[in-house]
Amino acid sequence: MYVRAYGKPKSIYGVFERKPGDPRTTHYCPGCGHGNVHKYIAEAIDDFGIQDRTILVSPVGCSVFAYYYFDVGNVQAAHGRAPAVATAIKRARPESIVISYQGDGDLAAIGGNEILHAANRGENITAFFINNAIYGMTGGQMAPTTLPGQVTTTTPMGRAPEREGFPLRVSELLASLEGPTYIERVALFDNKSRMRARKAIRKAIQVQLEGRGFSLVEILSPCPTGWGMTPAQACEWIQKEMLRYFPLGVFKDVSATRPPIGTSAARAPMPALAAASPEDILARLGLKGVEAAPSMHEVEIPARYRNPRVKVAGFGGQGVLFLGRLLAEAGMRQGYHVSWLPSYGPEMRGGTAHCHVTISTEPIASPLVSRPSVLIAMNRPSLERFEPEVIPSGLILYDSSLIPVRPRRADVETLPVPATQIADHLGSVKAANMVALGAYLGLTRVLPIEVVIAALEQMVESHPLVELNVKSLRAGLEYVSAR
Repeated sequence: MYVRAYGKPKSIYGVFERKPGDPRTTHYCPGCGHGNVHKYIAEAIDDFGIQDRTILVSPVGCSVFAYYYFDVGNVQAAHGRAPAVATAIKRARPESIVISYQGDGDLAAIGGNEILHAANRGENITAFFINNAIYGMTGGQMAPTTLPGQVTTTTPMGRAPEREGFPLRVSELLASLEGPTYIERVALFDNKSRMRARKAIRKAIQVQLEGRGFSLVEILSPCPTGWGMTPAQACEWIQKEMLRYFPLGVFKDVSATRPPIGTSAARAPMPALAAASPEDILARLGLKGVEAAPSMHEVEIPARYRNPRVKVAGFGGQGVLFLGRLLAEAGMRQGYHVSWLPSYGPEMRGGTAHCHVTISTEPIASPLVSRPSVLIAMNRPSLERFEPEVIPSGLILYDSSLIPVRPRRADVETLPVPATQIADHLGSVKAANMVALGAYLGLTRVLPIEVVIAALEQMVESHPLVELNVKSLRAGLEYVSAR
């Protein structure tokens, strides 16, 4: 009989099925430090027994694909915004363990303001800060932590403090604030340093578990590819070069004396906001001309069209993002829960731009619409790309002026609308998006046209443009009524 004493942490997937390519290897380069840090975090999650309530927030950078590997809750954030997203999650779900995982370009540059204020507020979250002194993912450009004289793709002559400023010492900066509880800098260059990093990671999570406030561990991590070195050379470079500027150590630790949140000795809890009516909120915000939303129950909507999850897609310049935003704005005025998520991918030029809109009587868990009940396609590439995503019995509305083919699906409702042709007759093909929206409203009655027009008048300042859009909305409505 034998006992297996070593194995992969449960919080790391055994096979990386979410990852393209070989599901048994990570996307990280040989010698990269992310693998070590992932392992230490996962081990701590396992040992604390918090896998089911851990939420990892990963923004842009090499760690953007952390959700390939961690079998915990995962949320992706915009560049640098992980601390803000983590703050929101922790405040909404205080029982969760929220971890922000960021690189130096993300945390110290684009997100410098975010981490500064999250730390200063003493948010009860944990941040792991991977410092490899460059933007590793995007080609090795200079980061705020790049060393003086260090050659990067954007400082081929070496970083000159006189020209590019000095490296930012994030741990020292945050430790000077009153809010944080625990700040430590560790490194990954030999077994001893890796064990110190493992211990620091566990302590940072422990601080959050005990409700003692903000914790951050900065990890000096090798980036052999970005530095143009072998893995062994990269570890030596950390010791010889990085440690001179970024000394290791604990820069702040008041975990033993800071009372846990919720105890009588802790800081006073945030006062609860008094309930206010929509009219009170509008008055306090000074929003004149905005009427309180009528009850959503005043509008009779066919059951199959209720609570739509909409994807709007077309060429960049066709106004698909505005259509989605208008739909969400009007839905909010009508008293629904709404979300609008634009997609700003590289396909915006010459390809398909799209956005996600949800209008619901229930709170919305995620703004992402991966399986839409409604697709509004303004060009053929959008129809071909998103048609397979529409749920059975869903609706596909498409601009038949520009799309000469019909959807191939037989299990969905289709509505061809010559939106561009109608808009051209009204004076501008740019209003085709409003024709399509009018047709959608006419078919589904998901929102009253008056509410949409009121939102439109609030969102568009140009009076002639408002007139054209209103005419186009009504033309789409009439087109459906006349079928």
